[in-house]
Amino acid sequence: MTQPAWFDISSPDAPRAHRFYQDLFGWPITVLDETYALVGPPEAPSGGIGQAGPESPYTGMAVYFPVDDVSAVLERAEKLGATRRLDPVEVPGMGRIAAFADLDGNTIGLLERPA
Repeated sequence: MTQPAWFDISSPDAPRAHRFYQDLFGWPITVLDETYALVGPPEAPSGGIGQAGPESPYTGMAVYFPVDDVSAVLERAEKLGATRRLDPVEVPGMGRIAAFADLDGNTIGLLERPA
């Protein structure tokens, strides 16, 4: 079974969300800029909290699953009826990501780690 590899929480008020989750769970938060922060130890983060806005591909929460080939899995998801939300993109230090809406509108992310 494929286990989640990353999560993203999008909020219209990212600093407020940082404080909420830090206070609720005691998560260490590393703010990268005014739009995004890493969750977890800086050397091994497990997720992020970002600023949602009009250009955001999704809002709410997205879970990312590890895959060997982001493009191939995204195409397979579309053939099965999913809707592309985020084209494959390289994220420095993380790998390639993409996202789609499943048949019920849930955002599912894909993560291809560097070799």
